Amino acid sequence: MATSRRDKADSYTQRAHREGYPARSVYKLEEINAAHHLIKPGDSVLDVGAAPGSWTLYVHRALIKGKGKIVSCDLNPLRLDPVPPTVIEITGDAFSREIRARLVEEGPYDCIISDAAPMTTGNRTVDTSRSEYLAEQVVFLAEEQLAAHGNLVLKIFQGGGQEEILRKMRAMFRKAKAFKPKACRDDSFEIYLIGLDKN
Repeated sequence: MATSRRDKADSYTQRAHREGYPARSVYKLEEINAAHHLIKPGDSVLDVGAAPGSWTLYVHRALIKGKGKIVSCDLNPLRLDPVPPTVIEITGDAFSREIRARLVEEGPYDCIISDAAPMTTGNRTVDTSRSEYLAEQVVFLAEEQLAAHGNLVLKIFQGGGQEEILRKMRAMFRKAKAFKPKACRDDSFEIYLIGLDKN
């Protein structure tokens, strides 16, 4: 049986394993933050769709440097042992009324980050539609819970309405743009939308 390139550990996967991150996605955030300076020491950060925890762990280790906090929310628990002391873990649906209220209690946030992706079906139309819904919900959270001058980064599948979402973000932020990190797999159709300096 033929094996997919995704079955093989690429250099990013191998590096993540060596550096103690649960997933290779950490290097997407590393690249995004290096280019756009989203998060600084002392910031309060909301990580939506945080599991297994690579983005949360990177923010803890490299960006807030023990001087802020990260609220990490996902339907699944983080795979971090131990969970860093700067992290408040919330297991549940970030877009539900109950969990949203808990997020508000911990906010406002200097940055909201989201590498959330839907369960994929293999049907690109369905998958991009689900991704667009997730991205829209993260933007709603940002409208409600992001502090003035705060930053946002979220993932969306290309073809999933990113231009409309970017239009909304351009009305919310001083600057908004699409960005595809080099750490994305060659065959991936994901892209990241970045909002800087919330009005």
